[in-house]
Amino acid sequence: MRAIPSRPPSDVSAGVGLSGLVGLAVWVLICRNWGVIGDALALPGPHAPLSGPNAALAALLFSGTPMVLWSLLVDKVHLRASTGIDWARPRPLRDVIDGSITKIAGLWATWSIIAFLYCLCRWYWRGQYLFAMDLLTTIAPLMFLGAIPYVLWLDRVLINPRDGAWHFGAMLIGREAWDPAEVAHHARAWAVKGFFCAFMISILPGGFIAVVGMDWQQEIGNPVALGNALIETMFMVDVQIAMVGYLLTMKPLDAHIRTANPYLAGWLAALICYPPFILMGEGDVLDYRTNRAEWTHWLAGYDGLLWIWAALLLVLTGIYAWATVAFGLRFSNLTYRGVLTNGPYAFTRHPAYLSKNIFWWLTSLPFLTTTHSPVDALRNTVILGLVSAVYYWRAKTEEQHLLAEDAKYREYHAWMEQHGLITSRLARLSRLTARGGPVAQPAE
Repeated sequence: MRAIPSRPPSDVSAGVGLSGLVGLAVWVLICRNWGVIGDALALPGPHAPLSGPNAALAALLFSGTPMVLWSLLVDKVHLRASTGIDWARPRPLRDVIDGSITKIAGLWATWSIIAFLYCLCRWYWRGQYLFAMDLLTTIAPLMFLGAIPYVLWLDRVLINPRDGAWHFGAMLIGREAWDPAEVAHHARAWAVKGFFCAFMISILPGGFIAVVGMDWQQEIGNPVALGNALIETMFMVDVQIAMVGYLLTMKPLDAHIRTANPYLAGWLAALICYPPFILMGEGDVLDYRTNRAEWTHWLAGYDGLLWIWAALLLVLTGIYAWATVAFGLRFSNLTYRGVLTNGPYAFTRHPAYLSKNIFWWLTSLPFLTTTHSPVDALRNTVILGLVSAVYYWRAKTEEQHLLAEDAKYREYHAWMEQHGLITSRLARLSRLTARGGPVAQPAE
């Protein structure tokens, strides 16, 4: 038998995400048992579970700090050439200060533009987005002031301190030549951060508060209640770890944005999956929920099936959360921040999309409707199929971006095509279809 070549190494070790998961679990336990802890230590203040928005924000510290420490102390990512840093030869401050001022001007202008767009767009000032706007308004002065020492410190050790922020600042100041391609890269990267950070912050408290407040004694023994509680927990993990990834796009952590997706199709495919551009919401173009009920309705009275279905949904949600945890500090939509080849990415190139879409099919059962109308069933089934097709489109636009950026990703892509447990089989089915074979092409 021919030996299978080794899978390309991952830029992120498994320990990064796992350490963040442990830190998050510790904080959740502290929050749930704060009343007992307060009584035991005779602490001042109310002795009740910590289940407010501030506790959800503190969870970012408990999950992010272990991931940073693991990255620096164990993986030593700050020493990698991909950071663009040479720690051994720091330049004198006088040699970099002019360029640093230009870069700071570029950053301040960028953040001012993002703030203006937040003010301009109405959806940021209602509903769950209000929490995000309140938080960003509070920390904005700290960001503007904190940029000064951070940039001055980092520019001394960067091999090439003239990054996208510098080129944008140079464009605004008009004293030195600047590169339009660098400015475009800078704009795309901060468009990703500006859009997705606001969204992620807005959904941060909800899941955390729900998990801290769960009464597990009432959930055990009920497959629906227990399944939903565990699924809610998995989604909370996903949001918390992903939020850390969006925040810590820093070169010393080797977690900076190398490039943001330059293809319009990639942006369209991603944005229609998120508010306010989402097409899958209730009453929207791709709403597949008309006159239908959830899996709990159709399986009611069949306890064995309820347990099996809940377990399947939990496994799928666990894979979805695992895919985010595996990114560690580097989770982000529409960006290239290194190549991830371990965890669930050893089995398929798109474990989150695959598990999420199977989850939707199993929860919604679109071919069953409360009206028993074949037209409703057909509509819901076709529309959910279109939703899955959107995620297939997203996957392909992401691959287009990464294949163009990194030879290591091209190596991983080719390895998965031949040896990935799931991807290789889907690739074979795709080739059969392309040759006119009888097998329908599935969406990855």
